[in-house]
Amino acid sequence: MKDTDIVRIAGWVVRRGLAGMAEEDLLREFCEKCRAAGLEVSRAMALIDTLHPVHEGRVFRWRDDASNDPAMVEYGRSDQGEGAVAWQSSPFFHLLQAGEEEMRLRIGFGETADFPVVQEMKDAGHTDYLVFVHRFADDNAIGEMDCVYSSWVTRHPEGFSDAALVALRRLVPPLALAIKAAALARVAGTLVDVYLGRDAGKRVLSGRILRGVADRIDAVLWFSDLSGYTRITDTAPPDEVIPLLNDYAEAVITAVQQAGGEVLKLIGDGTLAIFRAEDPAKASAKALRAEADMRERVRALNERRRAEERAVTSVYVGLHIGEVFYGNVGSIDRLDFTVVGPAVNETSRIASMCRSVDRSVLVSSALADALPSADRARLVSVGRFALRGVGRAQELFTLDPEAL
Repeated sequence: MKDTDIVRIAGWVVRRGLAGMAEEDLLREFCEKCRAAGLEVSRAMALIDTLHPVHEGRVFRWRDDASNDPAMVEYGRSDQGEGAVAWQSSPFFHLLQAGEEEMRLRIGFGETADFPVVQEMKDAGHTDYLVFVHRFADDNAIGEMDCVYSSWVTRHPEGFSDAALVALRRLVPPLALAIKAAALARVAGTLVDVYLGRDAGKRVLSGRILRGVADRIDAVLWFSDLSGYTRITDTAPPDEVIPLLNDYAEAVITAVQQAGGEVLKLIGDGTLAIFRAEDPAKASAKALRAEADMRERVRALNERRRAEERAVTSVYVGLHIGEVFYGNVGSIDRLDFTVVGPAVNETSRIASMCRSVDRSVLVSSALADALPSADRARLVSVGRFALRGVGRAQELFTLDPEAL
């Protein structure tokens, strides 16, 4: 590979990295450009850890022959079970433990292959194997994301030439930087989705982070709590409280999101969510579908928890519809992206009335009026109530037990 080719490909990597090209596409086109310039790479792999509640990271793969292997795979924990065994028997783990950044194994020329993955390459007819670990500075690590790993293989009868090694040593660092940039963008998206909600997260990443920036929107408001939560926390073993909250939050959040809602806030055992109401009838119907789905999930959850002799509870829900401010509230440098307005407070009061009238769900008269006629017919009145902090009494509804 000529020096002009190295400069050209390095420039391409920088431009594609700035443009936000997906990592698997970066790796594929990088390898194709290297081969076209005379660097006979036969397989390549890059991987980077991430910050995600489920996945530890992503691995990207390319090869010059036909394969059904996916170009990108998300991997789970590498510190337990089979994942730990595979990781600890890898060349990457060896480099980390040794504090080194590069390893070359001329597997076609008599050098031993003490790593299972390298033995597989040797058995497949590859001749040379090169591994890099490009580390970040300690204060630039995010979670487990502290370096970019990559491996490079060739079938060339003479292995990697000196010129090929020079080219890879010059080209892989900018490729690693482009992969890091893409991974950081994905981490940012993950964090705002996980902690703010999908829609709110997109708004924050789009630049809506100034205090006081808010939209007036119409929304169906959902506020739910766990029944008897204080009693449960007083009597349950301390190490059971968080698993209990997680179990029931999973049921509520999944039901809301699958029905098209946005969970904005978890407040202890409470959940605040919205269904955007450009079409009030559709949004109201979605909220009722979410409530029904949540009930079924809680029923199945309680069966499992009873079988495990663990504490069980139920969820009560208040539903309302109204205009709210949707945006940033807080201090100059500590903001919360949420909904505020009288309708939010009213929803909380409606939810708290569930205990007083012994009903698992209560619906405001405004929401009842917005529902499609078929759903409206499933509601029955529980009476008129003066809600604390609300200026006027209003009629509340619940689902007719005979219609469930």
